This record gives sequence, structure tokens and C-alpha cells, in this order.
Amino acid sequence: MQIKPFEHDPPRAYRVKDFCRQYGLGKSNVYKLIKEGKLASVVVGGRRLIPRDAAEALLVTPSQ
Repeated sequence: MQIKPFEHDPPRAYRVKDFCRQYGLGKSNVYKLIKEGKLASVVVGGRRLIPRDAAEALLVTPSQ
């Protein structure tokens, strides 16, 4: 028996281009947030990913 994830579940991590599309931000702005330490990311297999919890944390973090 093969277990399949629900099709409507959000991804556990976003590629930068998918994050930009989902959250309405430009790519350069996303990389700036990463560089400033305001948005966490990881590199896996040469691909930069933004974990879902980091994306959600960005929405609730007060801007300065």
C-alpha cells in the first residue's frame, strides 16, 4: 500500500520562485530578506529552499 500526501496540503518548503509567486514578493527582495537574516532558508542539493514555517514567521514578524 502506497501512502500519498494530500494534494491540497501546502508544501513543506518553497523554491524561491514559488515563494515569490505564493507571497507576492520579488526575487531580489526575497534574497535581501535572506541576507538580512529576516527570512530563513536552506540549501539542499544546490537548491535554495524556504521552509514553510519560516515563510509563515515572516508574515507575523513586525517590520522595522
